[in-house]
Amino acid sequence: MTHVALCSRGQRPVSCMLRPLEAPFRYLFGPGPSNVPPRVLAAGGRPIIGHMHSEMFGIMNDIKKGIQYAFQTSNNMTLAMSGSGHTAMECAVFNIVEPGESVLVAINGIWGERVAEIAERMGAKVHTLVKAPGGHFTNAEIEQALAKHKPVLFFLTHGESSSGLVHPVDGVGDICHKYNCLLLVDSVASLGAAPLLMDQQNIDILYTGSQKALNAPPGTAPISFSERACHKMFNRKTKPVSYLLDMTHLSNYWGNDGKPQRIYHHTGPVSGFFALRESLAILAETGLENSWKHHTEVAEYLWKGLEDLGLKLFIKDKDLRLPSVTTIAIPEGYNWKELLAYIMKHHQIEFTGGLGPSVGMVLRIGLMGYNCNKANAAMALAALEDALKQCRKSKA
Repeated sequence: MTHVALCSRGQRPVSCMLRPLEAPFRYLFGPGPSNVPPRVLAAGGRPIIGHMHSEMFGIMNDIKKGIQYAFQTSNNMTLAMSGSGHTAMECAVFNIVEPGESVLVAINGIWGERVAEIAERMGAKVHTLVKAPGGHFTNAEIEQALAKHKPVLFFLTHGESSSGLVHPVDGVGDICHKYNCLLLVDSVASLGAAPLLMDQQNIDILYTGSQKALNAPPGTAPISFSERACHKMFNRKTKPVSYLLDMTHLSNYWGNDGKPQRIYHHTGPVSGFFALRESLAILAETGLENSWKHHTEVAEYLWKGLEDLGLKLFIKDKDLRLPSVTTIAIPEGYNWKELLAYIMKHHQIEFTGGLGPSVGMVLRIGLMGYNCNKANAAMALAALEDALKQCRKSKA
């Protein structure tokens, strides 16, 4: 019997797979991913090379230097994870914490909730500091919890995209070190948009994602470990629960362990690294301070426009608002899902609602990286104004 005959009796290709890929153009003005500039798209479309080729190692070295600049760190143990921000989140917890050790997690939105669950799943003793979405923790509150629970790791979200809050970091690293605790910070929604200085602020582990202010497609996640973090990480009694995320292997793959040869561990996302490298180059050319200033200026333009529409910003304190993701209290009498659906249908613009504990509380508008300009802010405001007129007084 021929192979053709055998195949004809099995599953035939479905019609959708017999036509080219189609994807719509949308204005991604939510909390990420964001639209990607042509230069980064072109970089991701370059011909594939081997993930263990010398040229690839050179590109990875460039990425490392770009991350060091973006993070403002001289840490040798700096790299990009093959995966989203969640990958870096798990990498940090899995490598630093051993089963039975105490972990303290600040929860004022979804990202603290995620880290607490990750730490619990791998067997840590998880303690939490909890506030409602939009709330932030004082250094005194943090110190009191550190003294009580004596954790090996304290987690704090710098850019809490579910509530639109940028959390103060100054002094937290010093307090953590006073109690022999490592500070882990999530900057997925804030890096490049709000000031953050890893070394100066004594952050031990910092990570971000590629798909927000960094201008790249989702799928890669920069992370960096201080010497203190490396000492804890490489003097464990037990192996990390994940082989893929084990830094003893990843440090070699990224040329960070001082060994003369890099050994195969996994196949990195070559095209994703191309795009990440180019996005980091754009940030370097722009300059961090210029990027921070630009995001703040556009955010303030958006905030004024929203207030002119009679809307209330969810974060009252201007200094605590995340420049990259603005949260709006859902206007009274409106169905937030109807507003979002109208804007998508009639304007091809993505806004989103809340996430995790902020669901039903806020609408979120993200203008970051390539999307961060006043023309896009004006477009977002016009679309929202139109929706408020057309969807008037729907029941929540």
